[in-house]
Amino acid sequence: MLSSKLQLYITSRNPFPLFNSYCSSFFTTLIHHLQQNQQFLHNITMTDLTDYKIIKEGEAEILMHAKNEVFYNKAQVNNRDISIAVLRAFISKRKEEHEALLSKRRKGAHKVPENNSSESVTEEEVSQKTAPEDHKSNGEHKVEEEISPEEGEPFSTTEGSVKTTEEFNATEEKINPTEVKVKRELKPPRVLEALSASGLRALRYAREVEGIGQVVALDNDSASVEACRRNIKFNGSVAVSKVESHLADARVYMLTHPNEFDMVDLDPYGSPSVFLDSAVQSVVDGGMLMCTATDMAVLCGGNGEVCYSKYGSYPLRGKYCHEMALRILLASIESHANRYKRYIVPVLSVQMDFYVRVFVRIYTSASAMKNTPLKLSYVYQCTGCDSFHLQPIGRSISKNTSVRYLPGYGPVVPQECTDCGKKFNMGGPIWSAPIHDQEWVASMLADVKSTKARYPAYERISAVLTTISEELPDVPLFLSLHNLCATLKCTSPSAIMFRSAVINAGYRISGTHVNPLGLKSDAPMDVIWDIMRCWVKTHPVKAQTEDLPGSVILAKEPVLQANFTRAVASLSKAQAKKVARFLPNPERHWGPKLRAGRTITSKHVSLLGEAAVNGVLNREDNEEPKSKKPKTDDSITS
Repeated sequence: MLSSKLQLYITSRNPFPLFNSYCSSFFTTLIHHLQQNQQFLHNITMTDLTDYKIIKEGEAEILMHAKNEVFYNKAQVNNRDISIAVLRAFISKRKEEHEALLSKRRKGAHKVPENNSSESVTEEEVSQKTAPEDHKSNGEHKVEEEISPEEGEPFSTTEGSVKTTEEFNATEEKINPTEVKVKRELKPPRVLEALSASGLRALRYAREVEGIGQVVALDNDSASVEACRRNIKFNGSVAVSKVESHLADARVYMLTHPNEFDMVDLDPYGSPSVFLDSAVQSVVDGGMLMCTATDMAVLCGGNGEVCYSKYGSYPLRGKYCHEMALRILLASIESHANRYKRYIVPVLSVQMDFYVRVFVRIYTSASAMKNTPLKLSYVYQCTGCDSFHLQPIGRSISKNTSVRYLPGYGPVVPQECTDCGKKFNMGGPIWSAPIHDQEWVASMLADVKSTKARYPAYERISAVLTTISEELPDVPLFLSLHNLCATLKCTSPSAIMFRSAVINAGYRISGTHVNPLGLKSDAPMDVIWDIMRCWVKTHPVKAQTEDLPGSVILAKEPVLQANFTRAVASLSKAQAKKVARFLPNPERHWGPKLRAGRTITSKHVSLLGEAAVNGVLNREDNEEPKSKKPKTDDSITS
């Protein structure tokens, strides 16, 4: 009715029939879309709006059912925010790399033979400089030759024929090869969210990241796919045009779509190990893989044998266990990538809340893949004190332009610890190369600070990125000052004094984003213990039994005389400016949540909170049990 009235009004007011027809078609389409949205909202209303609540995060809004049908965790806002920051940096970096490659190839295409009189040019030789690489995936972009109208048509010959110098010079009068424009189209990046659940992450990518292309959201649960499609419609035309949801097994989908996505996001409930093999194949050369692992009990040494079966590494239970979890995950991804002549370059690796999250770029190169043993190490952890040592798996010898790869030297430690005399536990292999790219971190931190209003968890992610920007990039794992003092049973020096002593001894030291009490340093363990021995001389400890590790360590005289005078670099820039680096949780019960589909009971109070659990239980009590059938007259009379 409304459509016919609009058409009649336009026809009566406008004397141009062609314009009348155009406007009539436009308004018909517009009203059709309005009716569709009205019908969508009507369907939601008819299914009882009280069963849903609207959750807004960033620029996306989702409808969540009151029951635990589709997984959603508010605490993962930190994860989603930092992923958006990385994705924006990736798109910017990808564009820079494309322009650099384009410039390089344009220079190659503009080269003119120096001696035209003695050289012949074939069509094949010219096309090799600017030929499109059709076999490349989305990350590699097509080349097209464009000739301006005033330059005329490009010269051509029969395939295999050779142009003489005179013919080439005659053609060159019309077309100067140096003026040939090489145009390579940079397509928007395609993103795969392999385990989408409600689709909130995919919707935020589509609505908040500029320059993003298609976002494919997968899930093998029909309720999750239904919820995701509902949320896509709920977020309007931008989401509908960019996000698509599919009911599929992520492993099968990634295996059947190799080298297709510029960015793959894995955020499973638990371990990502079963998805890694297919994920590293679905990323284009130079693309990005984002991966989360929430099975921290396994990765941190609670079940070492389970960790070895899933990730191929054995964890150790030390203060550095969370960083070791990051490095175990990186080593596992590298192992899967190597099977397909690929390797990884970590951009950012974060331990936050109850999970670890890594961002790596994946490249294809059989020769570069040979460097993998140089990036992996075993860890020897003393059972008596806090000493640990790394054993690289491989080494290389360079001679002229050739490189020879050999096994690593070993062992790096004797059977007994030289500091306390106890045995060693061995763990690993772990990723011992840098886990962050400081250039990327600085870029992301600047972007986050300049657009803080767009990040709901700005305070937390800016604090994490600030701490990461000050970490020593080439020092694996870290020490705990409190653990050192606990071994010696002495009072603890201040962090500034200990840092100053290390710096004055000629070594570097920094904090770590994993633990507020952790300290990264390239100082060897004998130097660390010498500093502590000097501290104990001025701060004596009570008498201890001689067989304790602390007593054995203190029985030795220090070789290095520590200088505790305050050093200039004893405080980081963030500490000097009193920038918050470790923030408390914003609310209670900020942690993992119950898996989707499980019935919420009173035992889940610690995960969800008393108010949330009571609300669900009260709602279930008020509902009539569907299993009970109403009594009939026959049953009453009988």
